[in-house]
Amino acid sequence: MKITLLTVGKIKESYLEAGIREYVKRLSRYCKLEILEVADEKTPDGASENLERQIREKEGKRLLNLIKPDAYVITLEIQGKQLSSPELARKLARLGVEGVSHIMLVIGGSLGLSDEVIKRADFHLSFSAMTFPHQLMRLIALEQLYRCYRIINGEPYHK
Repeated sequence: MKITLLTVGKIKESYLEAGIREYVKRLSRYCKLEILEVADEKTPDGASENLERQIREKEGKRLLNLIKPDAYVITLEIQGKQLSSPELARKLARLGVEGVSHIMLVIGGSLGLSDEVIKRADFHLSFSAMTFPHQLMRLIALEQLYRCYRIINGEPYHK
């Protein structure tokens, strides 16, 4: 299975980079993983709702340009469906059985995802009702993918 983590913006913190590298290494035995980044837009303090929407749309167009037509797209959104780690593992395993060969997980920028990206998604996933920094979400998503593969393969880790 190929998994693409499609994200907005660059990682700026070295501790996040180190964690991401570790989980990329761990995941290499389970799947073909790629991480794609698109440029983020600068958001001025006190930006209007209209300006924030325009920023999400610009970032969204960049994301949509990289989404493959045959990919199963999972957007990470606060409003998405919350699954336990075993439930997410079962979902990933089921997608593989159903013939899905490419999953793209999409993480928006600091303002979230555009309506167009949300409409393109095949599944809307929430890791929590809480808000997390979008850069930290990369690390969390990779850790959860690793946890899922350990669960799928009956290997210890998830408890």
